[in-house]
Formats: sequence, C-alpha cells, structure tokens
Amino acid sequence: MNTITAWRNSRQRLLPEFLTEEQTAGYDIYPIHSLGANKIRNGYKSLVAWMVTQQEVMIDGYTGILWHEVKEALDEVLQETGIEVQWHFTHDAFKDEDEVTQLTAPFMGEEGSVWGNRTTLTLQDFFHTGKLAGMNNEKREHVLHIVIGTGAALVNRAAPVIYLDIPKNEQQYRMRANAVTNLGYSQYTDATEMYKRAYFIDWVVLNNYKQSLLHRISIFADTQWGDSVSWIYAEDLQAAVSSITHNHFRVRPWFEPGAWGGQWMKEHITQLPKEEVNYAWSFEMIVPENGVVFESDHHLLEIPFEWLMYYSYKAVLGKHAEIFRHEFPIRFDFLDTFGGGNLSIQCHPSLSYIRQHFGETITQDETYYILDCKEDAGVYLGLQEDIDPSGFRKALEDSQQDNVPIDITRYVQLHDAHKHDLFLIPNGTVHSAGANNMVLEISATPYIFTFKMYDWLRLGLDGKPRPINIEHAFNNIDFSRKGDVVKNGLISRPSLLEEGTDWQCWHLPTHREHFYDVHRIEFDTEVSFTTGNCCLVMMLVEGTAITVKTSGGSTTYHYAETFVIPAAAEKYSIINNGEGRAKVIKAFIKEDHPVFSTIVYENTI
Repeated sequence: MNTITAWRNSRQRLLPEFLTEEQTAGYDIYPIHSLGANKIRNGYKSLVAWMVTQQEVMIDGYTGILWHEVKEALDEVLQETGIEVQWHFTHDAFKDEDEVTQLTAPFMGEEGSVWGNRTTLTLQDFFHTGKLAGMNNEKREHVLHIVIGTGAALVNRAAPVIYLDIPKNEQQYRMRANAVTNLGYSQYTDATEMYKRAYFIDWVVLNNYKQSLLHRISIFADTQWGDSVSWIYAEDLQAAVSSITHNHFRVRPWFEPGAWGGQWMKEHITQLPKEEVNYAWSFEMIVPENGVVFESDHHLLEIPFEWLMYYSYKAVLGKHAEIFRHEFPIRFDFLDTFGGGNLSIQCHPSLSYIRQHFGETITQDETYYILDCKEDAGVYLGLQEDIDPSGFRKALEDSQQDNVPIDITRYVQLHDAHKHDLFLIPNGTVHSAGANNMVLEISATPYIFTFKMYDWLRLGLDGKPRPINIEHAFNNIDFSRKGDVVKNGLISRPSLLEEGTDWQCWHLPTHREHFYDVHRIEFDTEVSFTTGNCCLVMMLVEGTAITVKTSGGSTTYHYAETFVIPAAAEKYSIINNGEGRAKVIKAFIKEDHPVFSTIVYENTI
C-alpha cells in the first residue's frame, strides 16, 4: 500500500521528529545543522504557552497545511488554560471558487498540458478585503484573538505572526492523498493539475507574500508531522541562517520513482525504502523544492530553502547576488537508469520561449555528469549529420499516432558514456540519458520544462501514457547541433588548470550558452581555496568521505552528497578522509555572461 497515513501518499518516510542515535556510514538522507541548546521547541503545548502571553496572534502559513487539525490541536491545549479565545478563519474571506477560477485561468495554460505561465497575482487578489478587515474589529479585553489560515497577517499588520510552513515534497504527498487543496479552493482535483496550479500560481503568490512578512514573523513552525509541530523564534532562525550561509550547508534531498528509474540509489543509499519499485530522481538541490533541517536538543525543524535566500541571498551568491536576487541559479539532481530504461528523447526551451510562454526568467540549460555507469551505457545527444527535420517530425508523429517504435539512432546520435564524462546540453539540444547510467545533472534551476518527443512507447507508473510535446519541441530544436558539431562542441574536454604536489584542478568547460562552469578538484590529502566571492555547489564524485572546513567549523560529507559553500565563506579547505584519491565536482556562476544583462526579477523585496 502506498499511503502511509490518510493525509500523506508516499513510500518515502517522514523526516524524523527527533534526532536519533542511529548513524549512517555513508550518504545521509537527513542532513542536519545543529544550533546548540534551547533553540527549537516541540509540540503545541509549548507554542500555546507563548501565544497566551499575547493579546492577539495571526497564525499564517503556506498551502498544504492541515489547518483544521492545527486549530483543533491548539484549541485542545488552550481549553486547558481556561483562557477565552476568539477564532477567525481566513478561508471565510476567500472569494467564491468560481471567481478564483476566473482569476487563475489565464495562468493555467492549455487544459491537459503540464505547463502554465508564472502568475502576476498577489495573495490579496484571492480575498474579499472587506471580510478580512472585519476579522480585525471584534477584539475584546481578556480574550485571546486568533486569526488562522493563509493570509492571516493581512488582517492586522501590527499583530505578531506565527508562520506555519511545510516542505514542498510533503505538500505534494498530501496533494496525492487528496488531503489538501490549492489556494482558494475547497475541492480536490487531479494531483497533476494541483501541482501545475501550485508551481505556476500558489508557490509564486505565497513566496512573494513570504518576502513581505520577512521582518514581521515572530515564530516559524514546521508542520510536516501532521499531529505535532516544531517551532523556533524568528531571531534564532535568522541567526542560524546567517551562520550556515557564511560557512557551508547541505539541503535535504528527496527521491521519486519513475517510468525509466533504476536501482543504483536503492543499492547505494541505505536509508531509502527498498520496497519502492525504483528511484528515477533525487532532488539533490532543486531548491524550489528542497528544505534545510536544523537541530536543537534533538528536536528537528525543516524550513523551505527560499527562507535562506530571503534572509541571506547576498551572503549566498556574493558578486552575483543582484543578478539572481532570491532565485538560487544552479541545481544538482540524480537521474538513475541503472537497470532501468532510457529517458525520453527530449529538448528544453530557448530563453525567449520560456520567458514568453511560461514566464520564467532563465531557461533549462543542462549538463550530464556521469557519476557511474555500466559498460554498455550511452547518452543520446545531438542529431545525425543527414537529419531531415520534416522526416524526423513525421516519424515522431507517426509513432505517437500509431504506437509504433522508431529506430531513434537514425535521427539522434548515441555516444558511449564513461565515468566522469560531462555531456553539454544547452537549450534546444535533442538528448536523453540511456539505460545503465547514474547521472549527476548539473543545470540552471528551472526543472519541469522537458519537451518529450519519443518515450519508447511505454506507460508511466500510473499506467497512463506520459505527455508527448512534439510541437513545443520543434519550436525549440537547434538543428545545427548535428554531426561533428556535437562531438566537438557538446562533449566537454577537461584541461588542467592548477596543480600542487598531490592535487590537481581540472576545468570541464561548459557551452557558451551555459552561464555556469564546472571544475573537478582531485587530491590525496588536503586542499585549500577561496570562493572568489562566488557561490560553489559541490559533490564528492569519487572517494568515501571528505571534511570541509570554513571559519565557522567543519562538516563531513560522503560520496554523492551535494553541499554548498556560499560566497561569504571566503576561504575553505577540503580534507580527504578516504584511502584513495578524492574527486570533487564544483559548479559555479561564470564571471560574466550575456544573459545576466537580460535578467529582471519582479515582486522581490
């Protein structure tokens, strides 16, 4: 059975509420950042103890919160105090669902499509402002006045705010269980439609709203456990964020099965549930969907990654902070096809296309770093020299219509894959990871804009065909990326940059369209570098473990774990804890790039 509880549908386990003594010898799916004593509290009783010292409290938060359960848990404790409480619920002030549908329709894209367009709506657009204002006019002496629900802080801009949050993966597990709805709705819809609505509307609206509350929040609370809560005072969270964004940190990864998924992660990451059919993806650092976990007195609390950027983006991004603002620009993720299948034949949108059609700011320029592979592994990349675009398109359309296979190598090149190869996939390039690869995908942050052209006639894990997007693809394919152009320009050729007595730094050049670059540091004992006021996203790609030291302390990272050294760390050292040579990949923003002058972010503080 896939449902762990009635409010959560996933085989992935919840983050433990408390730190256990159990230690993993390798890759850890629950990386934590310790804060010392008396920083994180647990349970509704402790939260109520703070609330009753106030005259009024605004309990605000994200979509995906189980608001009824939170209210009931708080009310049970409040009744024990004997204090009279006046409750107001923001959902009573939402516009009618038909009005909400009309508001959101322009951003939802075509019916049945997986894409919409990034919204320009604000949270206030979802409410009858008069009804919200009415919740602020009934305060009585000796009564605790509570407004609860998304948008509560709009009611009284002077009242203290408790902000309830939830990791994005847990929100999606609740969507799949029909336990939560989209912003402004009471009815459940298909999980895919709910995710599209969340990505293009809810998350955009609520992330902008979060920024507006940045200096108003008194308490942050993590509600992912359903029947309990962990919380922290805002000043303690801000201090924690400042500490890790001046030193180094790792986000909590999460994992998903897929139609082409493999067995490498299941075999190499001991904490993963073995009953899962496969693992296709690991969200190593796809920061719109990752969180950061803190610990104090064995209590754990996770915050979505965006809070790090809202509070400390300058420390994280350094010289590129005013270019990317609160959007973290680089992502790392795993594509596991070991014992699995080929990814779909696909491409990604051009910069102008993703901006015009989907409202994104940067596009999905990727690379495939081969972390591991079998002898027969390959990567589909670029087109054959004699490609006929119209013939290629007809073959794809006929296959989709008649459900007949294609000899795809008549049109697309297949290259042998070897461990530590780097394949370059700028937007518009036809590509796919073949079976029996463990790919570290290093990319610009956008991550859902994949135009599938051919999916090997297979069904998704839900038994349904996966969406094919030939029209979008052919609006974006760069047909000049064919023949020898691919071999000479889209397979990175390492060159030695620096070396010492027992170390080397290799440059793995990316394409001119990539605004990020890649180095590989290979060393036997210890190396030290500066950040150059750049943010560094890193992973140990060969070896067992390393220790990373900055001025604020040291942390051990294991094979295949992603970690970040922010620009503000300034200096760092890496110590090899294993017997053989260690190899560490480092991705970072290029010094300058033409795309930088075209990036404009709106609705940021």
